[in-house]
Amino acid sequence: MATLAARVLPVPVHGAGWRLVERNFLVYKRAWIVFLTGFLEPVLYLFSIGIGVADLVDTFELPDGTRVGYTEFVAPALLAAAAMQGALFDATYNIFFRMKYAKLYDAVLATPLRPWDVATGEVTWALLRGTAYSAMFVIVMVAMGLTSSWWTVLALPAAILIGYAFAGAGMALTTWMKSWQDFEYIQLVVVPMFLFSGTFYPLDTYPTGLQWIVQATPLYQGVVLCRGFATGSVGWELLIAVGYLVAMGTLGMYVASRRLAKLLLH
Repeated sequence: MATLAARVLPVPVHGAGWRLVERNFLVYKRAWIVFLTGFLEPVLYLFSIGIGVADLVDTFELPDGTRVGYTEFVAPALLAAAAMQGALFDATYNIFFRMKYAKLYDAVLATPLRPWDVATGEVTWALLRGTAYSAMFVIVMVAMGLTSSWWTVLALPAAILIGYAFAGAGMALTTWMKSWQDFEYIQLVVVPMFLFSGTFYPLDTYPTGLQWIVQATPLYQGVVLCRGFATGSVGWELLIAVGYLVAMGTLGMYVASRRLAKLLLH
C-alpha cells in the first residue's frame, strides 16, 4: 500500500515527464506531414474569409471602441481554434491508442515514473504540438497584415495557454473512453463550440440567455484572450480568461493522473 500510494501521489520524478516527450518526438519526426493537417484547416478558413466573406461584412466594434475589419475580427479566434485542435487531437485520440492498444503506459508505470509524470509528459507534448500550430498561424496573421498592436506578441503565449487547458481536459476525458465511437461525443461538443464561441460572430448577436452559455465555454475564453491581444483591446476581463484556462488545464492533469493510477495500478 505504501508503494502504491507513492506511485499515485502527484510527486514528479525529476525531469521524468520529458522522457515521454522525447519518445513522442522520435515517433513523429518521420511523420511531420501529420502536423500540417491540423494547421491547414484554420488557415484555409482564414484565406476563404479574407478573400471572399470579408468584402460582404461590415466592420465590428471592439469593447474599447476600436473598429476592425471582419478578417481582423476572425483571425485571432481561428488562432485560438488552432491551438485547441492541435492540443486536443493529441491528448485524446493518440493517448487513447497508447493506453488501450499500444499499452505504453503499462510499461511506463513499471518504471519509477508515476501517473503524474505520464500526465505532465503527455500534456507537454500535446502543448508543444498546439504551440507549433499557433506559431505558424501567428506568422500567417502577421504576413497578411492582420495584427495592429504590439500586444500581439502575447497572442502566442495566450494560444499556448489554450492548448494547455484543452490538453489537460482532453487527457482526463480520454481515460473514460471505452471505444473509438466514444470520441463522437467530443466532436459533438468541439464542433458547435468552434462555430458558436464568438469565433465568427460577436457575442451580442446571440439572445441574452444564450450569451451566458457561450461565455461559459473554454474556447470563448480563449477567443477573448487571443482577440484582445491581437487587436490591442486589452482589459481586466482577460485575467478572468487566464484564470479559467489555467484552472481547466491543471484540474484536467490532476484528474488524468488519478484516473491512470486507478486504471493501470490495480
